[in-house]
Amino acid sequence: MADQERIALFIDGANLYATAKSLGFDIDYKRLLKEFQSRGKLIRAFYYTALVEDQEYSSIRPLIDWLDYNGYSVVTKPTKEFVDSLGRRKVKGNMDIELAVDAMEMAEHLDHIVLFSGDGDFRSLVEAVQRKGVRVSVVSTNTTQPSMVADELRRQADEFIDLANLSAKIGRDPNERAERAQKYQDRRPASAVSADYDQEMLDD
Repeated sequence: MADQERIALFIDGANLYATAKSLGFDIDYKRLLKEFQSRGKLIRAFYYTALVEDQEYSSIRPLIDWLDYNGYSVVTKPTKEFVDSLGRRKVKGNMDIELAVDAMEMAEHLDHIVLFSGDGDFRSLVEAVQRKGVRVSVVSTNTTQPSMVADELRRQADEFIDLANLSAKIGRDPNERAERAQKYQDRRPASAVSADYDQEMLDD
């Protein structure tokens, strides 16, 4: 039966955050989990992100802690800092390998993988998983300019789900966002370093 399809979510955290931001909404991770639990037997929901380890306060830490306690398998690793050929300081935190290894290991236990990323580097992974008989849906968006999903990844997927079409089901209430932003600012350490990757999406 379709409702007993074994599903796993593989979420490229930074990519999903950027995609939702480009569409003008915040992800409600509790609603996201419920949405895919309603579509079959959700085996696992992986969330991948790199963390700046030496930063006194990480703006993503509250989200990571919440996900870890609320049904997600969180996979993190420290970012690497380096100086490029022009002397510019760069931070690298790519989680592609970790996601790909987990997806390949899990494939034999699944019927359907849902990949939350528009990164074209995942095309080969999608193809390899499909050869194992697993259906793959890619969640991203091509409604923005430029598109957030690589054309080769979208074409390889069995199904492309536009995140814009999921916003009503997994988006956070904009009024709630304002309230949480104020609470977050009130409790945020004065010495904290601001980051663009602010996902203060805790549930009380």
